[in-house]
Amino acid sequence: MKNRPYAESCDQNRDAILDIIQPLLVNTRSLLEIGSGTGQHAVYFTEKLPHITWHTSDRAENIEGIKLWLSEADHERLPPPIELDVQQKNWPQMTIDTIFTANTCHIMNQQSVEIMIAQAGKLLPAGGQLIIYGPFNYNRQYTSPSNERFDQWLKQRDPESAIRNFEDLNEMAGRAGLGLVGDYEMPANNRVLCWGR
Repeated sequence: MKNRPYAESCDQNRDAILDIIQPLLVNTRSLLEIGSGTGQHAVYFTEKLPHITWHTSDRAENIEGIKLWLSEADHERLPPPIELDVQQKNWPQMTIDTIFTANTCHIMNQQSVEIMIAQAGKLLPAGGQLIIYGPFNYNRQYTSPSNERFDQWLKQRDPESAIRNFEDLNEMAGRAGLGLVGDYEMPANNRVLCWGR
């Protein structure tokens, strides 16, 4: 059997994220995760949130790894992963209450982030939510020296990736018909941002 991909950061941040998103997801029954990566978050959160069907998605190269994690979890609230590149023209048409994504905005280029938020606005129903976890700048300023170093590392790796500015994301969300519900402080200079329709 193939070894499952493993991201140490998922184990490190999952409980802190869960503490914030659990009350936000009380009325969620169906959730789409964008950029599920290894699939670790999906497996863990679904165990802790038994009322939610958690739809994983990612680009083609990550689908097999997600399948390995989901196959070991083996329950009906984790359907097979969806192949999804946020820039693709046609997104899956599905009935969901919430879109969740973790540590993706700084990996994607700015255009991809804009497309993701615009598509979220189209997919989410009244009362739906977009929840984004990761590091963000405020007033175009880093919130810590470690985030500044991380941003420099990102740009060396890919000039189009970067820690995004909260104000830009909030403006994109507004254009998509979403209003800010909450901005939550997290460990390691990260945040959880939540917008609602």
